[in-house]
Formats: sequence, structure tokens, C-alpha cells
Amino acid sequence: MAYVLVINSGSSSIKFQIVDPTADASQEPFVSGLVEQIGESSGRVTVKHAGQKFVVQKPIATHGVGLQETFKLLDAKGIGPTQLDIVAAGHRVVHGGMVFSEPELILDPVVDQIRDLIPLAPLHNPANIDGIKVARALLPHIPHVAVFDTGFFRDLPPAAAIYAINADVASQNLIRRYGFHGTSHEFVSSQVPALIGRDPLHTRQIVLHLGNGASASAVANGHPIDTSMGLTPLAGLAMGTRSGDIDPGIIFHLVREGGMTIDEIDNLLNRKSGVKGLSGVNDFRELRAMIENEDENAWLAYNVYINQLRRFIGSYMIALGRVDAITFTAGVGENDKHVREDALENLSMYGIEIDPEKNALPNDGPRVISTDNSTVKVLVVPTNEELAIAQKSAAVAEKARAAGLY
Repeated sequence: MAYVLVINSGSSSIKFQIVDPTADASQEPFVSGLVEQIGESSGRVTVKHAGQKFVVQKPIATHGVGLQETFKLLDAKGIGPTQLDIVAAGHRVVHGGMVFSEPELILDPVVDQIRDLIPLAPLHNPANIDGIKVARALLPHIPHVAVFDTGFFRDLPPAAAIYAINADVASQNLIRRYGFHGTSHEFVSSQVPALIGRDPLHTRQIVLHLGNGASASAVANGHPIDTSMGLTPLAGLAMGTRSGDIDPGIIFHLVREGGMTIDEIDNLLNRKSGVKGLSGVNDFRELRAMIENEDENAWLAYNVYINQLRRFIGSYMIALGRVDAITFTAGVGENDKHVREDALENLSMYGIEIDPEKNALPNDGPRVISTDNSTVKVLVVPTNEELAIAQKSAAVAEKARAAGLY
């Protein structure tokens, strides 16, 4: 069987899966794993396969060491990349700027172009490049493919993509709305038409990717027309630890009156805000337990989260003109019935009605949770970004082989 190795390289960790690109979205990957605490005194490699979990704990100095230790562990279990038919390695790359809209076969010039985009994603693109370099060195004989988080949103309408700031300043600094979670929004939105019996070219929908990071998109006939994240993944919805949209003047105020540095404000808005900043937790299961114990901070955090979510849903309903479907996905979207119910509460006048019994069912695959009378269908569709990356990478790899490059 042919597999794709999917690598998501972060600043101090590497997530990976070995995936059958022809698999169903609900199937477990053949192998999944995580390299943690790279560069720290204690590191760990965890591999999951066929219901078993294998762990190696030792210092991991670099991403290269992390992948080497991973491959060593996989080889020892008979499921290493050289022991399987790996047809491609797919790499998640956070920022493709305006350069990349489609998955790209990774050659040296492509790595250079990704490096040129580091100013747009200083925390993510360097780590993505590290993973690419190491994996290409360890697996030089297979095609490596970059799949960009921003790709799906590259061709947003100008009115949605352009910020109302000085045009020259924006152009010089590459400032515009890029959007993120694009692989998820594309994967989920492409499944919806078949689930509700509509032609994909005549389906208008809102997709709500609600995890620790959260984003919304408006998709008309297969093409996104707006999305909530912007130049960075900090914009838009209130999230687990990120503020989402705020008055930009808050930043000036914190510098002038609070005496904070730009790095301190960056840390505040990205890691110490959102639901966690208001309640102390960013796990929605913990938040629900606190709400049930009548914790006022938890209740406030939840209401701020829902209020911001409803604002985006409402604005996208106007932008689309007609809405055929609203879909929830990712960890919170797929598993928190309260968020789904409260986000769409009291919208029956707009043809949106959730069925409480369907909404309460466990997350066991794509499903419609609206009533039969609801003219706007409400769905839960599990996302599977790794499968989407595997599928795209396998397709690019096949073309590369057909062209005689491998």
C-alpha cells in the first residue's frame, strides 16, 4: 500500500503522520506521532500505531535529531519510511504569501522563496524550513511537497483582502489579509455540497474552524470570499489563547501607558488572551466545568467567545446573500454541542434551526444537525488536515514522477 509521510514542523516540536491518501476522513492514520521539547534538556518521541503507543525519552538537540530518532523508532517497529512504500512527504507550511496558491514540489528555489516569506511568519516558516531540510536529507529519493496554510485564500476579493491603511506602506510591507487554516476550510467546504445534495458550483456556505486557534470563512461556489484571520493568525475570532480582533489603539495604549514592549504585547495577545486570558483556562471541557460551578469569569469568557462568533456568522450571511450551509469543524466545533447551539441560537427567522437531539450525538463522522424544516443546513464535518495534505502531496508527486523528476 502507498503512503504519504505528513510533517508539521513547529518551533520546538514536530507532528507527523503516515497516511493512506485514499483513506476515508474518519479513518485513523497508519502511524501518528509527536517529537516534543526540541532543544530542551529533556525531549520525547511518541509514536502511535495499531492501537499501541511507543515512547522514547531523551534530549533532542535539533529538528534533525528529532526526525532521526523518529525514523529509528519507526524502523525498530517495522513501520519506518524505508520499510514502507512512501510515495511522497507532505510538509505543512504556514505562510505562502502571494507567491504560492497551490501545493508545490519542493526544490531548492522553493525553499528560498519560503525563506523570503519569514517576515510574514517569523515563528512558523523557519520551523517549517527546518523540517523540510531535515526530511529531504533523510529521504532524498522521494518527492517532497509544500502545502500552504494560506493557499486557499490567496485570491480573496480585493475588498476583503485589503486593509484600509496607506497603500504604499501596505505594499512595501506586504500587508494584506492572507487567511489561515486554509487546508481545513478547503477540505471541509468541499465535502458539504454532497452532504446536503447541492451542486458544488451553486453552494454558499460558512465554515467555522473552532479549535484552540479559530477561524471562519465564507465560501461561495467553491471560492472563499472572506475569512476572519488576516496578516497573521491573531486576527478574527476570540480563540483559546489569542485575542482575535481588538481595537489597534490598545497596542499604543499598552506601550505608552502600560510601559510594555512590543514583544510583551505580542506574547500577551497570542498566548495570554482569548478564553484563557479571561478565565484562566483554554480547554473548553474545563471551561464548561467551571461554568457549571457558576464561575463568573468562565461564563464571561464563554459569552465573549460566542458573541464574536455570532458577529462573524452574521457578517458572512450578508456577504454571501444566500446561505445554504453552516458547518462546524475542528476540536471545539466538532465536540462542543453548547458552542454550536449558542452560536446559532434564535436564528429561526433566518431559516437556521438546530435539532437538539442531532446536535447531542457523538462526533462519529460528517452529519447534519439542523431540523428538517431548517432552510439553512447546519453540519458537523470532522476536519482532517493531514489527509488533505497527503492527498495533495500524492497528486503533486505523481506529476513529478510522470515528468521524470523522480
